[in-house]
Amino acid sequence: MEPPSGPASRRHVPWSRLLLAVSLLTFWTPPTTAQLTIETVPPLTAEGSDVLLLAHNVSESPLGYAWHRGERVDDAQLIASYRVDNNATTNGSVYRGWETLYPNGTRLIQNVTQKDTGSYTLLVTKKDLQTEIQTGHLHVYPVLPTPVITSNNSNPREHEDTVVLTCGYETQNTSYMWWINNQSLSKSMRLELSKDKRTLTVVAVTRNDTGPYVCEARNPVSFSRSDPFTLDVLSACTTEGTGPQHPPQDMVPLAALSPRPPYVMRGHQLPSTRNYYAPTQTFTVISATKQMWVLSSSRLVSLTDCGKELT
Repeated sequence: MEPPSGPASRRHVPWSRLLLAVSLLTFWTPPTTAQLTIETVPPLTAEGSDVLLLAHNVSESPLGYAWHRGERVDDAQLIASYRVDNNATTNGSVYRGWETLYPNGTRLIQNVTQKDTGSYTLLVTKKDLQTEIQTGHLHVYPVLPTPVITSNNSNPREHEDTVVLTCGYETQNTSYMWWINNQSLSKSMRLELSKDKRTLTVVAVTRNDTGPYVCEARNPVSFSRSDPFTLDVLSACTTEGTGPQHPPQDMVPLAALSPRPPYVMRGHQLPSTRNYYAPTQTFTVISATKQMWVLSSSRLVSLTDCGKELT
């Protein structure tokens, strides 16, 4: 499975569509006895877009109405009130300057931010001075920036280091996906994802784990994909002045075998930080003495260090 192509996107309701909705509701509000309700349009709101809090089933010919911030009617949290008979709007103490009230009770908020997330209560005063109260809820999601993959180790050593890769900054209501070499992650004992999938751990990294790695961050209104990230894995086999040395094609690293016994030669334990190789076969190491490894197949093979046979 390849990662999806295309730039990051967000859902955005065109201004013309919002204006049409306001116009229809302003000039055609049918009489009804149904309960007052509040609808958020669009229901999933991206930061920077415009949103309507549509008032449905408003009493016919009300005296006026008022919007409050929060889940109850509180004069200290008054946004604005509207009087029908003279078409007068009065701004309250928490009016923010980019809101519009319409004669049918609907409220428009332009260029919303995450600070606009919360509850809003509409108070409608009817001709008989009775009131109706209803609360609506608005959740504004951020438009996700391009995530950047970071690593806890810029130059990990093969078979020795564990690498932790992190996808972008932590944000709420965000899910994450990973690809390696344009393929989705496969089950592996050496690949571990955090609970939120934002962090990928590569245990005992090898040269086959260089990547490239790509991660994607996604929330209800947008998604964004990282640039490819490649690991610079250093071989544990090094010769002073000559750089990394690669083992022969028919050799495999003993670090990849299980279980991993102590590396012993001539009665002395060998440094575990070096890379030791054995001929390419399927076997399990049982023990080691001197220069020979005793294998489960009862065969004896020579131990090599960075492709050089140990004597």
